[in-house]
Amino acid sequence: MADAVDFYCPTCAKPVPDPLLCGDCHALICRVCGTPLERIDDLGIG
Repeated sequence: MADAVDFYCPTCAKPVPDPLLCGDCHALICRVCGTPLERIDDLGIG
């Protein structure tokens, strides 16, 4: 069974299994482009 991915990058248009945590604002960001991530539950695609 595959691991569930909880976050999605709207810029890269793909799920992000290993997001980075911003040390200043504690936002989860994409490792590839730095865009703040969205929860897949909020998008209705997961």
